[in-house]
Amino acid sequence: MTSPIIFYDIPSSLPGNAWSVNPWKTRFALNIKGVPYKTEWVEYPDIEALAKKIGAPPTGTKLDGSPLYTIPIINDPNTGKVVSDSFLIAEYLDATYPNGNTLFPPGTKPLFASWEASVRGGLSGVLMLQLALSCYVLNPVSAKYFRETREARFGMKIEEFSPESKREADLAKAKGDLAAVDGWLAKSGGKYVMGDTVSYADGILAGWMIWVKITNGIWQDVATWHNGRWQTYLATMESYATIN
Repeated sequence: MTSPIIFYDIPSSLPGNAWSVNPWKTRFALNIKGVPYKTEWVEYPDIEALAKKIGAPPTGTKLDGSPLYTIPIINDPNTGKVVSDSFLIAEYLDATYPNGNTLFPPGTKPLFASWEASVRGGLSGVLMLQLALSCYVLNPVSAKYFRETREARFGMKIEEFSPESKREADLAKAKGDLAAVDGWLAKSGGKYVMGDTVSYADGILAGWMIWVKITNGIWQDVATWHNGRWQTYLATMESYATIN
């Protein structure tokens, strides 16, 4: 019998806890695959100690040159494998659990990596605003860590990330940039990125969009863009948004 995968995510002060874009990609991947899992919640200051304890590899480098440990992480008791990074986790799930939906249909990994960059680029106009909004939904211990590390990275206060004087222009840029993503989806011929076949491309897009929705600073605008495309799309992905 398969034991549930342990999936590490970052909690918030919001109902349901889940909020962060990259863990949401992994949650969608797990739910699309139908692999049993359970979420364990880890506050930002505790991520590095946890990662080192369970043997999770770093995913980047800090400003001081030391290893950076991030979430999502999965710990699979069935194989003893510990995997970091949402894209690598999705690859692992497909390779280890071939039954159920396929996250990466043959030949799609390079395309999905490009898709990730395109969706992120589509939201580039509001990314700084989204970071600021994210700080405000965190529990106090994580909010302090998030503020300190992001302000050090960008050299400004959280409150300066997206000032009101730039808000209209930032929203207009995002709306314009997402028009390309909307156009690609319109060509799919179905309700998912790949037509009627759900895949990790949907985990990517839904992960970004649900982050915007949950932090709820600009969703009232985004939900109406492109004839309601993004609200309709997230409704389509609702069955894969279960928080276990």
